[in-house]
Amino acid sequence: MEFLDIPYSAYTTDAQRQLDIHMPGDAVPNPLPPLIVFIHGGAWRTEDKGEHRKLARDLATATGFPVAVPNYRLTPRDPPDDNHFRHPGHAEDALQALIFLTTWKGPSAVGRPIYDPNRFYLMGHSCGAHMLSSIFLDSSSVTPTLAPPPSLLRAVQKIIMSEGIYDLDLLLSTFPNYRDWFVAPAFGRRESYAPFSTTTYPLIDKRIKWLIIHSKGDTLVDLPQSDAMYQHLCELNGGDASTRIHRNTEQLSGEHNDILLGLEFVEIVKNYILDDE
Repeated sequence: MEFLDIPYSAYTTDAQRQLDIHMPGDAVPNPLPPLIVFIHGGAWRTEDKGEHRKLARDLATATGFPVAVPNYRLTPRDPPDDNHFRHPGHAEDALQALIFLTTWKGPSAVGRPIYDPNRFYLMGHSCGAHMLSSIFLDSSSVTPTLAPPPSLLRAVQKIIMSEGIYDLDLLLSTFPNYRDWFVAPAFGRRESYAPFSTTTYPLIDKRIKWLIIHSKGDTLVDLPQSDAMYQHLCELNGGDASTRIHRNTEQLSGEHNDILLGLEFVEIVKNYILDDE
């Protein structure tokens, strides 16, 4: 059972502000299960929720939990000037989708909720990891519009980030061509992108657990990105880091997006999510 193209904003006909929910079966489980939410990547400029239906279906089958995949508005591929959609707009859309999911009463065809709005597991891939870390770490000094409400913070149990972009300056030191390709269009043209490095943001909620995944075969985003975020989260969590911050950087060997198509990635996510269930 799937519910597609659900508007999460007042712009009900905007396909970039809609989400899909994939159920693990044809009936709503009782008691209501937690919800998994996947924020896709695409360098802030490409991809669509429909491209991730296989992953969502595989995750729903493996965990027994529904999986939501929201779209968000994208930066134009070839913006004519600086007056275009860019950060933090993408993350604001993702936050709006998450807030919507905490209050949604379920599809009219069912007539009741289809998941527990008080238990969320969040996933972000590539730039989706930057969005989640911008929201659930304290970026208020730079992007105050990304502050999550208390109800959402309480709902989030774990955050799983794969092949993440966290430190743009560090990324550009290895991939300088990324500046013109997607960084400047998404963040504006500037000498340094240090204000948007999520590896400098303070902790908001120490209760949330984090898993950092990175494939050895990823040639688009290098491992130092995930290493930097892992170290930052460990420092923020201090003596609790060993139980709250985890990483998997040795198991996968596929390319940046290819890992999302395989069941090995799904198994890693499933085991991490179900560990506390």
